[in-house]
Amino acid sequence: MAYNQKNNPFKKQKGGGTTKTCLPAAKIKGLSKEKRQQLVSSKKAAGAKGKYKRSSKTNVKGARKKGATLRDWFQKEDWRQVNDPSKKCGEK
Repeated sequence: MAYNQKNNPFKKQKGGGTTKTCLPAAKIKGLSKEKRQQLVSSKKAAGAKGKYKRSSKTNVKGARKKGATLRDWFQKEDWRQVNDPSKKCGEK
């Protein structure tokens, strides 16, 4: 009989625990206050549990322009924190 270890530390995702939620500034402006709060609270909850990312139920649709490559999307957008859009993504 083979031993099956459920919580193998070698198969865990590295990182996680971050509580900042970042999106392009244009997308944040289009979100309702309730949706922004939902995104921030789900990300904080996931970070508090040490999870790598928030639930897929809070995914945001339409954040990337049609035909844009992933590199373009990351480099050309103005990334801001959802809970405080006056701050850039990496700021404290």
